[in-house]
Amino acid sequence: MAKMIERSGLRVDAALVAFVETRALPGTGVNVDLFWEGFANAVHRLGHKNRLLLAHRAALQNRINAWHVERRGRPMDTAAYRAFLTEIGYLEPEGPDFSIETENVDPEIANIAGPQLVVPVMNARYALNAANARWGSLYDALYGTDAMGDLPQGKGFDPARGARVMAWGRDFLDMAVPLATGSHRDVTGYTVADGRLSPRLRDASAFVGYQGDPASPTAILLRNNGLHIILEINTDHPIGKTDAAHIADIRLEAALSSIIDCEDSVAAVDAEDKVAAYSNWLGLMQGDLTEVVEKNGESFTRALAPDLEFTAADGAPLVVLKGRSLMLVRNVGHLMTNPAIIDKDGFEVPEGIMDAFVTTLCALHDLAKTDGPRNSVKGSIYVVKPKMHGPAEVALADEIFTAVEAVLGLPRYTVKLGIMDEERRTSANLKECIRAAKHRVAFINTGFLDRTGDEIHTSMEAGPMVRKGEMKHSEWIEAYELRNVDIGLACGLRGRAQIGKGMWAMPDHMADMLAQKIAQPEAGANCAWVPSPTAATLHATHYHRVKVADVQEKIAKIGPRASLETLLTIPLASGTNWSEDEIAQEIENNAQGILGYVVRWVDLGVGASKVPDIHDIGLMEDRATCRISSQALANWLRHGIVTEAQVMGAMQKMASVVDRQNRGEPGYRDMAPQFDGEAFLAACELVFDGRAQPSGYTEPVLHRRRLALKTRG
Repeated sequence: MAKMIERSGLRVDAALVAFVETRALPGTGVNVDLFWEGFANAVHRLGHKNRLLLAHRAALQNRINAWHVERRGRPMDTAAYRAFLTEIGYLEPEGPDFSIETENVDPEIANIAGPQLVVPVMNARYALNAANARWGSLYDALYGTDAMGDLPQGKGFDPARGARVMAWGRDFLDMAVPLATGSHRDVTGYTVADGRLSPRLRDASAFVGYQGDPASPTAILLRNNGLHIILEINTDHPIGKTDAAHIADIRLEAALSSIIDCEDSVAAVDAEDKVAAYSNWLGLMQGDLTEVVEKNGESFTRALAPDLEFTAADGAPLVVLKGRSLMLVRNVGHLMTNPAIIDKDGFEVPEGIMDAFVTTLCALHDLAKTDGPRNSVKGSIYVVKPKMHGPAEVALADEIFTAVEAVLGLPRYTVKLGIMDEERRTSANLKECIRAAKHRVAFINTGFLDRTGDEIHTSMEAGPMVRKGEMKHSEWIEAYELRNVDIGLACGLRGRAQIGKGMWAMPDHMADMLAQKIAQPEAGANCAWVPSPTAATLHATHYHRVKVADVQEKIAKIGPRASLETLLTIPLASGTNWSEDEIAQEIENNAQGILGYVVRWVDLGVGASKVPDIHDIGLMEDRATCRISSQALANWLRHGIVTEAQVMGAMQKMASVVDRQNRGEPGYRDMAPQFDGEAFLAACELVFDGRAQPSGYTEPVLHRRRLALKTRG
């Protein structure tokens, strides 16, 4: 049993007490006793509200289930359905038009469009890589991936492939920062004279600065659509000395912002895990997080990158550019509690309230800096809040951070809120959700995966759903994506906040990403999620091709492009005449995905990673993908499309497949042939008891099973 220490009526795990009192609080000016007193008061007041809202979630779901059961077998009556949802308060009245009033927003959020990385906070190496992904090598991203259509072959440098990379880079420059005449392909040298770049650019203002001697610069700084490009010039570099203009690399401003994730991409179930997460976030905010990295038999220490300095184009004072992404921290939602803290009534504290206080406390160290690199130059703290259902839950988040600010002595609305539009009731009431936090909203983002899981769970009793692969072509999906942009623009987010799109889940498929992900800036999103620094660098090229501000301006003039009725269209299968092979494939595909993710989560404590799918293709998996697969199988079980025996047979068969895929993974324990480990049992519970899981979430089962395993050592 963990040692618990009393603080202001709370029983707090000793490890968490030590972290807060000896590491997080010192240097903030916040009194220890006042912190715990304020935290305890907020827990007792807002924890009760939290529980009431969760009960309301469950009550609404029960009424929706009953409505569908009563009408089972009848054609869907859209008008009656909407009237019912309005009657029970699922759909809320929409108020007058308004604009958000968020202030002191950093330019990476308010003004510049670009990629956004999402990384697990518990992996210090990944967190540092994400923070340093503000700048990425275009040459490395092209050479080392399939972005040009194929992968590098063999070992060592391939000059022919290198030539293709340099040609791709020159074509990119011709698109982003074209010359007044001719092509960058033909340039034999870049020089600076009288504040101008030679050869001249079509847009002279695109030349921002340089490093070195103006007659022989070592770097040229360019800008397009608010994003910077660095031409690194080095006659001694293996690439530079073979290049006509001696360009050794083209570095792009890539991940403008990074979400340091305490939620879906981590497995944090107790005080030990939470302290590990908070410690890394604190290190990022203090600026002293480091990690020793072993690579190719050598070790080096990775730390946060410094800012970059250039001489301005006209030779005036230095141009200083941030060397790191603007970091947001994603807290957990309202659902989960954590045994790290027990309140005076014996309840585990809502983990979201704990995250709010501790992650904001850690961020005070960034705000307190008087010199050197800072995360927020505007003095703001950015918190992404996921898995909220409707305006009242957003209002609770706003109230929680108001309490945090009061306890920590911060001006109100210092904490900026990112609203994940990933639950059905939130997307149906998005305007009112934004209104509920209009003074602190800095981000809305579609989350297709969680939104799909909630779509299935909410309408579980309506009938069998389409196959998982067909879901992305459903009517509600397009309406969901369009409405997120339309409503965000109508609520004044342009110039104040991000309107984001979701993750590219295939980190090894960069050619496909380059072909497809440009659709997100073309849709008016000024940020979209990527799984790696390399992906951020390549995705950045899309924001040079598309000026998102112009796209948003055009969309704003059009008005609403999708209806609420379309958003509420349930993706029911038009028929259930699937062949036996099609049904077997669907069961096995879902079972393999669930097992491949759950076994790493429960047994190894890995919250998100590249997990092989049934075809051995590595996909980025997190709890949202697991939620879809488990709810899809639960739905087909409910409506008799499949039997429990069929599903269990597939689970056992796929357990052997997943065991093979993880062969050699340190600490991995096979699920087959005993099928009695916590991981396998957790996966089965998610499916066979899927209808009973709150909103179809996987967290309650995963946390309980992981805790059981940790307790047994």
